[in-house]
Amino acid sequence: MDKFDLEDPLTSLDVHQSDTISALFSSESDHMPSYNYFQCLKTSDFYVSFRQEAISLILQAQYSSNLDPYTQYLAVNYMDRFISWQEIPQGNPWIVRLLVIACISLAAKMKEIHFSFSDFQKTNNIKVKQRDEGFMFDPPAIQRMELLVLDALNWRMRSITPFSFITFFVSLFQLKDPPLTQALKDRATNIIFQARN
Repeated sequence: MDKFDLEDPLTSLDVHQSDTISALFSSESDHMPSYNYFQCLKTSDFYVSFRQEAISLILQAQYSSNLDPYTQYLAVNYMDRFISWQEIPQGNPWIVRLLVIACISLAAKMKEIHFSFSDFQKTNNIKVKQRDEGFMFDPPAIQRMELLVLDALNWRMRSITPFSFITFFVSLFQLKDPPLTQALKDRATNIIFQARN
């Protein structure tokens, strides 16, 4: 399996650039949250706070587990898509933590990087209280959550994101200066990362 590249998710396809862009646009809707998700975020304080807590935990992974920003972005994408298709039960604060660990783990697997969920849980104090005893999510619980996420996303893990379109849009400027082209790509990438929240 080729290493997954968020900027070029269709690297394994031998097609011309125009065909690649068409394929990206046609499959983009398969890799987005449901249509009513944004309305749900506008009207439900629960989903807004759930998402904010999840993103906060995912961003903590950058410091505690040395995850690159692309892996974090992919985890946020999986989390958004999952909660847009699945009803999240209220009153169980541990669900957000288990979902975050599963989404980061899946994103790390797609990017073929090491992610230790036990180290992440220890570092970020992700424990669930049960009868006054803290416990950590064990690997089987995390794997079951991963399967729930995979099922909800119809196993579509090679996500089409804004990064997939950067090269195409930058090419429209027909820049001849490679450092300027790279600076434009870097600026676009930074804007996308800042917008994920």
